[in-house]
Amino acid sequence: MLKACDTVVLLSGGLDSATVLAMALADKKRVVALSFHYGQRHEHELAAATALADAAGVEHIVCDIDLRTFGGSALTDADLEVPHGRTVDEIARGIPITYVPARNTIFLSFALALAEVRGAAEIHIGVNAIDYSGYPDCRPEYIEAYQQMANLATRKGVEGRQRLTIHTPLIALTKGEIVRRGLELGVDYGQTCTCYDPSPDGAACGECDACRLRLKGFAENGLRDPALYRTEARTPA
Repeated sequence: MLKACDTVVLLSGGLDSATVLAMALADKKRVVALSFHYGQRHEHELAAATALADAAGVEHIVCDIDLRTFGGSALTDADLEVPHGRTVDEIARGIPITYVPARNTIFLSFALALAEVRGAAEIHIGVNAIDYSGYPDCRPEYIEAYQQMANLATRKGVEGRQRLTIHTPLIALTKGEIVRRGLELGVDYGQTCTCYDPSPDGAACGECDACRLRLKGFAENGLRDPALYRTEARTPA
């Protein structure tokens, strides 16, 4: 028999999703963590997600979907290069080539199905609209629209037996605030993998947009990022 849960936490293995997992557990939620092997070049994040779920003692499901079929992103297309060395101001302008078309819509759809089966009334996702890379599916209006749709899309929703809420506890926080909150909750950020272009051993490049924003968050707290990097150059953007 499938175990019931209170919330499905989308767990990529990165800094943001690790913080969201800790927040859901701090709220005494029964959690199922959901990750995706979607053809991402930074698939080392899945090992991080597994380590985080194991450490937290929560059930962890990994779904295989191949978004390389569609391409259009430097995270799934080997012919496209991940940008390096951009400043925070540059990162904030426009939608970068690391945007994966419809990724959060796809991930949330899987989470919605899992939530209905497990009786969960919540989904937790670590989207952020402050220190982020301009992705359209990280904005509050997108989440609000998806939640409205989700409650029209399931049998339990139509029958009035489930009212789904999508929680985005990081959406209005800076990276510095996210790091601070995670440390308060005991998150081991050394277990996380945020880099878009890591080495085969999982060492972060320190120069992609994700690394630059992450380093900014630790710098804002006067801290050194405990993650493994390819070089000692950990200067925030």
